[in-house]
Amino acid sequence: MIKPLFRIGAVLNAPTPRAVEAEPPAVIAFPAPRRSGGMPLLDALAARQTTRSFSSDAIDTGLLGDLLWAADGINRDVDGGRTAPSALGGYEIDIYVLLATGSYRYDPTAHRLVLVAPFDLRATTGYQDFLAHAPVDLVYVADLNRMQDVPPRQRENFACASAGAILQNVYLFCASAGLAAAACGWMNRTALAVNLKLPVGSSAMLAQTIGYFARHS
Repeated sequence: MIKPLFRIGAVLNAPTPRAVEAEPPAVIAFPAPRRSGGMPLLDALAARQTTRSFSSDAIDTGLLGDLLWAADGINRDVDGGRTAPSALGGYEIDIYVLLATGSYRYDPTAHRLVLVAPFDLRATTGYQDFLAHAPVDLVYVADLNRMQDVPPRQRENFACASAGAILQNVYLFCASAGLAAAACGWMNRTALAVNLKLPVGSSAMLAQTIGYFARHS
């Protein structure tokens, strides 16, 4: 079993990455995303909220694929345009999808997940208890090397705006689909960079936890 490269617990008294029970698949292919239906936009805006109480129930693969397409998928096949804006079309944000069964990067062109780390890194996206059992954590990573047309001093600001647009797309999709969501900006970026093998010049900007609402008795 491959072990995490950077165990944050000994350093920051936080939960450590966990080994997965079985060898995760190298690729998870999604069915074609739904491009119509759902809740009307104004209703979704009215329902949008942050929650910190999640069920541990897994999210269906098809629903997860729809969520990722809504986040930053290709919605214009002619020119490869996305559901979220990006300054000068740099598309500098990669979405990393952290599951109990492994950690993946979303490939919007093929609409699939590609394995990057064969262990559970959900706990590294923050310091709250729900991160250990909510089924999905998304990490929005900016690769500033893709922003050559943007002045260097402005790249991080533009990347933050792009990540924020993706984050709001996810919030609205979750509102429409009856899913719970919570954004997080305080995470262990060093652990994420090492374990996800992020390229030089890349940085985790934001994280977002996704799941079903906890059932209260």
